[in-house]
Amino acid sequence: MTPTTNDLPVVADLHDEALAARLQALLDDKTKPLGSLGRLEALAQRLGLILGTEAPALRAPQLVVFAADHGLAAHGVSAYPSDVTWQMVENFLAGGAAVSVLARQHGLALTVVDCGVRHAFAPRAGLVDAKVAWGTADALQQPAMTAAQCAAALRHGMELVRRLPGNVLLLGEMGIGNTSAAALLMSRLTGLDIADCTGAGTGLDAAGVQRKIDVLRRVLERHAQATEPLPALAALGGFEIAAMTGAVLQAAAERRVIVVDGFITTAAVLVAARLRPHVLQRCVFAHRSGERGHALLLAYLKAEPLLDLGLRLGEGSGAALAWPLLVSACAILREMASFGAAGVARAAPDPAPTTP
Repeated sequence: MTPTTNDLPVVADLHDEALAARLQALLDDKTKPLGSLGRLEALAQRLGLILGTEAPALRAPQLVVFAADHGLAAHGVSAYPSDVTWQMVENFLAGGAAVSVLARQHGLALTVVDCGVRHAFAPRAGLVDAKVAWGTADALQQPAMTAAQCAAALRHGMELVRRLPGNVLLLGEMGIGNTSAAALLMSRLTGLDIADCTGAGTGLDAAGVQRKIDVLRRVLERHAQATEPLPALAALGGFEIAAMTGAVLQAAAERRVIVVDGFITTAAVLVAARLRPHVLQRCVFAHRSGERGHALLLAYLKAEPLLDLGLRLGEGSGAALAWPLLVSACAILREMASFGAAGVARAAPDPAPTTP
């Protein structure tokens, strides 16, 4: 089955001038100088608009790590072997990874999805089997996914979100080689040169980065005809990126808040936004990562991330770190007193100019 846009959820425009005005008036009436909470106020308004209310509350937040292997990893585009993908999945499930620690700290439900890892996992709590195949094909030789595989991965992501409770989806990923897939999609869908989209990933040195760029340039040349979002996703992307794309589309259709992590998750949002532009209205971008292409991709999407900590781990770690800011923004709207309720005087108006 070839995926088409007709198979994807409809994502409506959230533009609501009246609600935006009410939210701004509420923020302006809080006991503080105008705009003194800075970007937290913009975040509060965004969350109110996404959830369609003047008193937004974040319920049962779901942090989902999408994992898969990449055939392109055989060309040395990562500093780590492919076995690290399944080993890290085991680490997530055992509670030992950074994202596991942060999810526990912040009370985030953590789910790991096997979208196409080259390993057989024993069934257990917290693991979802959505394996399309045992890793993608080598994109230097053929499309990374068949059209049917791409459609299956998209569908798995959509179905997963339908089953999850709550009104917030935090995105995470794991897959040796997936910064290459993200760079390829970024280059193809933005028109930026692949060298500007490609970074060190898991820690390549300068020579390794140049080798990676050379490999990715050859991949783009091989799949020069895959210019539209879905054909590009099938030719260049990974199973986890396709599943994330489906998850983002479904979460957007359900008016959930989507907390975007780093470079790979932002690449999935790029694909989703090219398919359904109003997806971006539902997104909160957690951080600007240290991966070379991420700042350019955020700029392309006109996205302003909440944090800039030099992170380049992935996993959803940046999304988890940004989570308390979302909680605080909602609390400010719901709980902070107004000038009238608190009996606090407002700022004195500017004195009228005197006539000489």
